[in-house]
Amino acid sequence: MIENTIDPVLIDGFKKAVENCKKAVVTCHISPDGDAIGSNLALALLLQNLGKEATVITPDDAPEDMAFLSGYDSIISYKQRPEDADRIINEADTIFCLDFNGIKRVGAMGDTLRNAKAYKVMVDHHLYPEDFCNIVISMPVMTSTCELLYRIIMQSGHSELITLPVAEGIYTGMMTDTGNFSYNSNKASLYTIVADLVERGVNKDRIHKLTIGTSPENRLRLNGYALAEKMTLYPEHKASLIILTKEDLDRFNYQVGDTEALANMPLAIPTVIWSTFMRQEKNYVKISMRSEGDFAVNILCTKYFNGGGHANAAGGEFKGTMEEAIKTYFQIFEDFKQQ
Repeated sequence: MIENTIDPVLIDGFKKAVENCKKAVVTCHISPDGDAIGSNLALALLLQNLGKEATVITPDDAPEDMAFLSGYDSIISYKQRPEDADRIINEADTIFCLDFNGIKRVGAMGDTLRNAKAYKVMVDHHLYPEDFCNIVISMPVMTSTCELLYRIIMQSGHSELITLPVAEGIYTGMMTDTGNFSYNSNKASLYTIVADLVERGVNKDRIHKLTIGTSPENRLRLNGYALAEKMTLYPEHKASLIILTKEDLDRFNYQVGDTEALANMPLAIPTVIWSTFMRQEKNYVKISMRSEGDFAVNILCTKYFNGGGHANAAGGEFKGTMEEAIKTYFQIFEDFKQQ
């Protein structure tokens, strides 16, 4: 039995939002990962099973690794279809904002989301949620938004709504947001949830193979190149930095999701407890940080890179050039010395 840990008032608000909605949009953060896509598709499927119209709209393209999940083919990318996405968002009566804590996290879709008249519900596990939703269920102690979504459904008394496709989305988010349960995952209750999802038919070995355990040739070559040629170690700070420019990404025909695990890899080096990965995008630099022990990278991502996350797994988006992002990274070293 999973302990009820969510405020009953919030649970009641979530239930009423689900009951009252007729045309819903479910959305997530830019550069969506397994937790974002898993939670979005799981909730959309649940709403559809209740007879609601529910559309998943992502700020940009969903990673191909998630294509095995039910509902993936119906995802609308704002990057590819902005006019359609704007229309659907403006026609929605309810918008569920999953796995992000602020408008800035949805990129170009931000103005449309902010101005939408729909009732808004946030379900998230990142620190410092912004006040732009009618209901905010924010619990940073959760390993993932998918874990939080599972707990909301169960505490609402709707265990029967977790069908196999819904369970697969939830498990995928929980697995990917913990690095296959290798960090931020030392809670017994987490495995009680996993056991329940497996009992509902989830094939965890299959999902591992389709996500973490499968890689196209170009992805392997890109990650190998990044480690061999683009990784720099800073022993004084027990830190590592990997930088991939647009030219690097184009050389290996980069696809969304190809560098998902790259930030974790330098932590295999015994002398590294803090790993940073920078990837150049069109209008910003994507920052990913990972760490071990009590070195809290979410604080660094919040302070320096307009982001946030968990103590040992965080990220952000730097609005500027790669050179400026690198300069900001080195400023962290200088600040460490002063402190």
